[in-house]
Amino acid sequence: MDTIFALATARGKAGVAVIRISGPQAWAAAEELAGSLPAPRVAGLRHLRLGGETLDEAVVLIFERGASFTGEAVAELHIHGAVATVQAVLRALGGISGLRLAEPGEFTRRALENGRLDLAQVEGLSDLIEAETEAQRRQALKVLSGAVGKLVDGWRAKLVRAAALIEATIDFADEDVPVDVAPEVEALISEVSEAIAAELGRVSAAERVREGFEVAIVGRPNAGKSTLLNALAGREAAITSEIAGTTRDVIEVRMDLGGLAVTLLDTAGLRQTEDRIEAIGVARAVERAELADLRVFLLDDGEVPLLAPLDGDLVVHGKADLCPGPGLRVSGVTGEGIGELIAKLTERLLMRAQGAGVMTRERHRDALARAFEALESARNEVLRGSDRAELAADGLRQAARALESLVGRVDVEHLLDEIFASFCIGK
Repeated sequence: MDTIFALATARGKAGVAVIRISGPQAWAAAEELAGSLPAPRVAGLRHLRLGGETLDEAVVLIFERGASFTGEAVAELHIHGAVATVQAVLRALGGISGLRLAEPGEFTRRALENGRLDLAQVEGLSDLIEAETEAQRRQALKVLSGAVGKLVDGWRAKLVRAAALIEATIDFADEDVPVDVAPEVEALISEVSEAIAAELGRVSAAERVREGFEVAIVGRPNAGKSTLLNALAGREAAITSEIAGTTRDVIEVRMDLGGLAVTLLDTAGLRQTEDRIEAIGVARAVERAELADLRVFLLDDGEVPLLAPLDGDLVVHGKADLCPGPGLRVSGVTGEGIGELIAKLTERLLMRAQGAGVMTRERHRDALARAFEALESARNEVLRGSDRAELAADGLRQAARALESLVGRVDVEHLLDEIFASFCIGK
């Protein structure tokens, strides 16, 4: 396998930059520049030289095969983060025979291939790199720690036990089996099936934490939606005007509410209109509002046409500075009620996020659904009698295969290029 190298820290001027080298020639390449290497996992200060010229003074670390991130022999050069210094060291490594620049995600891909990470952990690492909020960080770290693999291993162990019992009835079909295994097999299948169903119910919340919630502000024209959006965002994100119908498209603002990633949507004022352009904006507003996780209905002097609040939506009265009264009232101009509105939004979104599991992607949902369907089929065959044992065993095998695809043991080769394409070169 090739020896690869890349800058593992962000590009640009920095105090320190880390260059990672991984593969069979990693130590030799580091030694060629540093002259000598410290003991494994012990930092050593070295001068990096090329042809008698000093490139930089660096902290050098090496890791043995099997004890590194990639599972290969690895060397790390912690150098000064000047752009010119980084380029000089990268050029020097590029000139060493047998070394090449790493491709995007190649270090992590090697960690997967060498059994240091499973596929779900790779996805967790990708999410951790992209995490914007505390909730995303915690969720990604849980997945990276191997939470999905632990669940799968527990379920798989029960299915292996159930399959062994069924196989025994097949192998000894012509003999008297002393114990009826059907009750134990059915109990094992039910236990795993119920656990998978519960996890399936938590996928949607986990996806929302990972991708972010959407909150749409809806109301009639001139209700103060854009002014409210600007007040919530703390900046002039949307144009405000006394002219009705100013907002034609959906304006998005990303925020952090209580550690959750939230995208606020300012939509066109909802009304029947003969203006073709405004009508397109209204149609888009209705569509995005219906797809949003939560809607804030901003009332002025009447009900909001074309949409009705659902359970969990918030109904507030706008322009509190001009129209005081009971209920939750907000003013994007004076800031009145903004804090209370943010608190209510945060509370409702946090309640939805509490049900999040460790399965965070559509791929996970699909694998769980396939496993659940196979288990239900296997359970039905068990209940029909011992003459259906082979069909029950096949259902268990299908369920186990679907679960193993969660962690990348089977049927995931077509996913790898897509997953690793999202990684930076140094990871």
